Amino acid sequence: MKTSKFFRDHPWAAEGMLVLVTFFWGTTFTLVKDAIAQVDLFAFLGQRFTFSFFLLLPFCVRNRQGFSPDVVWKGAVLGLLLFGGYAFQTIGLLYTTASNTAFVTGLNVIFVPLLGALFYAKGLHLRLGISVLLAAAGLFFLCTGGDWSLNHGDLIVILCAVSIAFQIIYTARFVHDCDLYWLTAVQIGMVALCSNICAWGRGVDVFFWEPGILWAMIICVLFATVFAFLVQTGMQRFTSPTKTALIFCLEPVFGAIYANLFGGETLGEWGGIGAACIVLAMIMAELPGKKTG
Repeated sequence: MKTSKFFRDHPWAAEGMLVLVTFFWGTTFTLVKDAIAQVDLFAFLGQRFTFSFFLLLPFCVRNRQGFSPDVVWKGAVLGLLLFGGYAFQTIGLLYTTASNTAFVTGLNVIFVPLLGALFYAKGLHLRLGISVLLAAAGLFFLCTGGDWSLNHGDLIVILCAVSIAFQIIYTARFVHDCDLYWLTAVQIGMVALCSNICAWGRGVDVFFWEPGILWAMIICVLFATVFAFLVQTGMQRFTSPTKTALIFCLEPVFGAIYANLFGGETLGEWGGIGAACIVLAMIMAELPGKKTG
């Protein structure tokens, strides 16, 4: 296909699409935060991913040839890993601060190359390695303001970071052998199923009408879920897992900028330094190196 050839010949364009995905995730953070202040988190996730699954289903049905047992189990694995990220992050929030959670979750940028090297012998050239460390430092300053004390809740959130890291790694491995729409739909459907089960297990109704979260639900379903995961799954064919993780570090940057402009929050000196470090890490990652991880 001409589109695939374009992104294969111009990987920077694929990475630009991933930046757009991260922009939606970052700018919807405030919307999600306000929504889960009104309804249970897992009920919100259940609705968000259930609606997203049914929006994607017609596109999948049109391409029946893309369906297979292989795409089902691979999509289910990705869905379980993605849900694990949400679940461990939520549990960790009960025992640690929001700033610690944001920082530790972002450490998937380090886990992606480490796990890739450990399990799949994926090398990492020096400049990309420095970019990873610089992005991690930027996350530290942006999310914690340079002040962080480790507690047991952070150890739970580390499991979130590991889950997200594996989701990024396995997306890159699976997408070459599976239909894009079916792989994304099964992944989203698995997150919906797990979220609904958790909500019901907590005695929370998933099928409810709450006008106060309508706008957040529409934006999250259309842009932060259907569009975002289709693009992530598709564009990871044309860039490395490590670069994907680096790009995703921009999520708190976009979130902080949005909160600063529209939420009345102040970025602060340390936040500005952190954001600058992350952007610099993105620029360094695009410079040529001998080996990409």
